[in-house]
Amino acid sequence: MRALAAISRFAGNTFAFWVLLFAVLAFYFPATFLPAARWIVPLLGLIMFGMGLTLKTEDFREVARQPMRVLLGVAAQFLIMPALAWLLCRLLGLPAEIAVGVILVGCCPGGTASNVMTWFARGDVALSVAITAVTTLLAPLVTPTLIWLLASAWLPVKFGALFWSIVQVVLLPIALGLLAQRLLGRRVQAAVEVLPLVSVASIVAIVAAVVAASQARIAESGLLIMAVVVLHNGLGLALGYFAGRLFGLPLAQRKTLSIEVGMQNSGLGAALASAHFSPLAAVPSALFSVWHNLSGPLLATFYRRLEDRPAAEPRRSI
Repeated sequence: MRALAAISRFAGNTFAFWVLLFAVLAFYFPATFLPAARWIVPLLGLIMFGMGLTLKTEDFREVARQPMRVLLGVAAQFLIMPALAWLLCRLLGLPAEIAVGVILVGCCPGGTASNVMTWFARGDVALSVAITAVTTLLAPLVTPTLIWLLASAWLPVKFGALFWSIVQVVLLPIALGLLAQRLLGRRVQAAVEVLPLVSVASIVAIVAAVVAASQARIAESGLLIMAVVVLHNGLGLALGYFAGRLFGLPLAQRKTLSIEVGMQNSGLGAALASAHFSPLAAVPSALFSVWHNLSGPLLATFYRRLEDRPAAEPRRSI
């Protein structure tokens, strides 16, 4: 088991490499990875089950301990990224399927990778976990509402179907994970130790399946989609940081807000796009997964070197 845990840690530490490698392989050998498309939703459910296994009571106590900061993070997550997605789609005149895909990933909750990046950046990990947990639990209602409001101008959006999909692939697996944790107690620790390996393998399979299914369309418009993804992610990271600064948060919390806002649950975006729109609509989520697992570590390395300057902080903070 120790060897498996070590492999799991290695997979987690080299996540970006595996995502990029298999995205490239899927592009050049799409037939090999197409069968994985049928497993996108179950794989995402497995990731969410793992999240349920790792959530603790302390994660929700953080909401009570600093409610305004958690509320700010949740509001920033569900306002900044969706608004940026809609604005980029309008300004760049994106085709309907691509526009819906960009908006969809923008409306998703934060991804669990943000917690690891926050830790590496010397941010507030407890706050990061609390924001991720709350946005994920709110996703069944908030995400389809935002998609319906912002994406209906491009393609028809079925609110009820989106809501039920997110309940199935997010809420139910998390609830089952929490139940398993409660019933099995410390016996789930062995499973928790290999979760990074399971999560990496699942996200890699999802990205590879999406890239394989849309290989021809990516060849036509991949550079455009990638440019939008890079802009979306970069602006989200920057505006998350400045939102924290605007509200007078200390440096550690500004780092946290930046990473939480900029790093999305792109696996959920890919699953929803594949199930309710088209393979092409899932491509922005797949490319977002590749890119934010590269930009996240780079930004975290930069943030790690930043030091707080109390004298420069605003007098009031939340």
